[in-house]
Amino acid sequence: MARTSRRALRVVIPALTVVALLVLWQLAVVVGLVPNYLLPSPTQVLSAIAGDRCLLFSHAVTTLVEAALGLAIGVAVGFAVAVAMDRFQTVALALDPLMTVSQTIPTVAIAPLLVLWFGYGLAPKVVLVVLSTFFPVTVSLVTGFRSVDPDMIDLMRTMRATRWQIFWQVKLPAAMDHLFSGLRISATYAIVGAVIAEWLGGFSGLGVYMTRVRKSFSYDRMFAVIVIISALSLALMGLVSLLQRALMPWKRAERNDHED
Repeated sequence: MARTSRRALRVVIPALTVVALLVLWQLAVVVGLVPNYLLPSPTQVLSAIAGDRCLLFSHAVTTLVEAALGLAIGVAVGFAVAVAMDRFQTVALALDPLMTVSQTIPTVAIAPLLVLWFGYGLAPKVVLVVLSTFFPVTVSLVTGFRSVDPDMIDLMRTMRATRWQIFWQVKLPAAMDHLFSGLRISATYAIVGAVIAEWLGGFSGLGVYMTRVRKSFSYDRMFAVIVIISALSLALMGLVSLLQRALMPWKRAERNDHED
């Protein structure tokens, strides 16, 4: 019973907080504390979503495809780089500073170059998403690999386990929690990276739609796009959580034991 109450509180309290913020937002616009032409009310935003639902759906599909492709490639690249850095110290020493420097360059500064190099199609969007998403995965995995208990590795070596057996049976399971933490961050970066790339050139996508409605000062539609971007990011994070539950069933058992 106590466990059920705690789970209900984890859902009810955030939901009530969001509802309260939306009510305050609506009241602030209705009573005139904020000019309506600068900040549309939640009801106006919902009306804009309903009015342009078909067009928004079409653009959202484009953005989601770009984000999904970039995220998949970014995760694969990040995983390969992390494994190489864990396996070879020379690779780790060589790539550490390069990866750090790569994150100091704003994606907005890279996007125009990608458009010039790859055109206005799918390629520059996917490349930008890859650049945005591989770093959290790489750093999280490397941290996870380095946090493995050395005694476990020594035990495996005394049992004459090979390097790959130690990796698959000890290091990777121990780093899974770190991997999914980085993957959640990358999931949010994927949608944002795709939208940023679409701002600077493209034929469809939420970024293209936002650029068009901004020129007509349709703030309700701009907020509608923001809501959809947030919803897509939350959906990707939810998929990551479901994947984590499927691949790490022992975490659910640990959580239940902790709640007890």
